[in-house]
Amino acid sequence: MKHLTLSAVALVMALAPAACAQGASAYTAPAGSSPMAHPNSIQPETTLQISAEARVDRAPDIAFVTAGVTEERATASEAMAAQSAAMNGVFEALRAAGIADRDMQTSGLSLQPRYDYVETADREGVKRGVQKLAGYVASNQVTVRVRDLARLGDTLDSLVSSGGNTLSGVNFAIDDDKEVRNEARSKAMKDAIAKAELYASASGLRVARIVTISEGYEHTPQPMPMARMAMASDMMESTPVAGGEVGVTANVSVLFELTK
Repeated sequence: MKHLTLSAVALVMALAPAACAQGASAYTAPAGSSPMAHPNSIQPETTLQISAEARVDRAPDIAFVTAGVTEERATASEAMAAQSAAMNGVFEALRAAGIADRDMQTSGLSLQPRYDYVETADREGVKRGVQKLAGYVASNQVTVRVRDLARLGDTLDSLVSSGGNTLSGVNFAIDDDKEVRNEARSKAMKDAIAKAELYASASGLRVARIVTISEGYEHTPQPMPMARMAMASDMMESTPVAGGEVGVTANVSVLFELTK
């Protein structure tokens, strides 16, 4: 009798899950009703990617000058000695113009052979061209940081009078551009938010939150028109230089989540 009772209990327990499953599968949601989402389930999101850019211009307060000497001689050693002597004069002139040693940096040093193209004729009178070594060209370039723009013209004149004969460029910049860069960032971000709100409103949605923000920025110095030209020995006294304005550009890419 005891054995029979245990068997009956086991049968009831086995049938209970099946009955529950059958009851669950038999339930049909009312017509027109929406399926209920589990609160922990991941719902699809509507996102909007916006890119924005802003530029802030300011008057520069610093300049970078790249200049130097180029000398040609018959031998390599003579060319290097000539450029070395001329470059020493350039450094001394820069110091006399108020440029500190920490603001002078060698940015290029080269020595190259120079060949002439000579046309010759063989015994049969056939002409052909050959290269003939004409000498060696030594070049030395220095990049100078000019912190006082009022003395920039005088600095250029000092370079010429001391033996400098090449000018690769003059770039203007803002020495401490943190404030300007942050202003550009702020403007770019405000522009991105305004665009997102515009697109969301036009779509019948609204901005719910910012998902991600990525940034990039670019400094845009203004090169002088005289960039990469040989410096003439008769440059006018106190060469006039105009710094104009330099700009800092900030770029942001923002991913927004939109909602009803």
